[in-house]
Amino acid sequence: MNLLTGQSELRDLHAKVAAGERLAPAEGERLFQSRDLHALGAMANVVCQRKNGNRASYIFNRYINYSNYCILSCQFCAFARKKRDADGFQLSVAEVVAKGREALALGATELHIVGGLHPSLPFGYYVEMLRALRALDSRLQLKCFTAIEVLHLAWLARKPVRQVLLELKEAGLDSLTGGGAEIFGPAVRTAIARGKESAEEWLSVHRTWHQLGGRSTCTMLYGHVESPADRVDHLERLRSLQDETRGFCGFVPLAYQPGHNGIAVTTPPTGFDTLRTLAISRIYLDNFEHITAYWVGLGLKLAQVALSYGADDLHGTIFEEHIFHMAGAAGPQQQTEAALVRAIREAGRVPVQRDTFYAPLKVWEETPLPVSEAERPPSPVLEANLATG
Repeated sequence: MNLLTGQSELRDLHAKVAAGERLAPAEGERLFQSRDLHALGAMANVVCQRKNGNRASYIFNRYINYSNYCILSCQFCAFARKKRDADGFQLSVAEVVAKGREALALGATELHIVGGLHPSLPFGYYVEMLRALRALDSRLQLKCFTAIEVLHLAWLARKPVRQVLLELKEAGLDSLTGGGAEIFGPAVRTAIARGKESAEEWLSVHRTWHQLGGRSTCTMLYGHVESPADRVDHLERLRSLQDETRGFCGFVPLAYQPGHNGIAVTTPPTGFDTLRTLAISRIYLDNFEHITAYWVGLGLKLAQVALSYGADDLHGTIFEEHIFHMAGAAGPQQQTEAALVRAIREAGRVPVQRDTFYAPLKVWEETPLPVSEAERPPSPVLEANLATG
């Protein structure tokens, strides 16, 4: 059905969105019940264009996982390992710094650093890591740690979460990552991540960080055992905290990867569900400026299409991604800047290189494209890292 001719079942909601009015949870569930994907995309584009015009962004970043040893055993996770596992790993501070130095040489402006809940690394390791990375270049932005990692560090240090966050900030932490939110509903959380922090604990960590002047992103892991109502509840809780703190700079829906874990999901997210979820996220989260189409989980082609369904960001170059790939993601572990710029331009958007907080660093109007992957000499160290995982 054509939204613009007024024949869509969603025309009343479109009118509210066009007027800048907030949708209620029941209306969010109505959006998930709709099969009119084009209408959802049109509504999402109204919001996206209002907030970001015709621009779409990416970031020049590198992922670093300092360890995959973890005391938890979340059912959905294919990344975590125990000390007895042969494929577990743990990086020294010097090894993390070497990866950071290489990323800087390649042009990265952000390091995205997370890991498992290591059973024995002391709190001092994390502080030393941040200080050493900050010493590389004060302009390099450090986006590190999920809420559950912060809670783990507070337990290790025997300090309140607020004090731990203050010490991490003093050592160089610029932003918290949004990982670990999964789905906030307690029944779903028990089914996929038994033993992990509660929704209230996740939200409390980010609230405290925002109160300290920090910014962060947030996520939602969709496409496993949750219902549309669970998704709307998740979005509602994020929207409420954003009303309170204004500390989230972007939202990243994460498509569930079904491989190598303990959750039997026979129908993981389809392209339709992905575009629908991105569009509804853009419509519902009216107090968020940015929605990211995470190409690692979607593939760059579908992420590019998502730029017409409410997304205004493709995430980053990444260089080295482990968590989604260990769960079965089949795409590459990195993207070139040229590939991201071309994808954005082809979608009819103006490419913008951004920083961690989505502030523009470079606008690719009619300026020449960056060199292609074939034209840019590969880094021998990076190629070796990727080959060995």
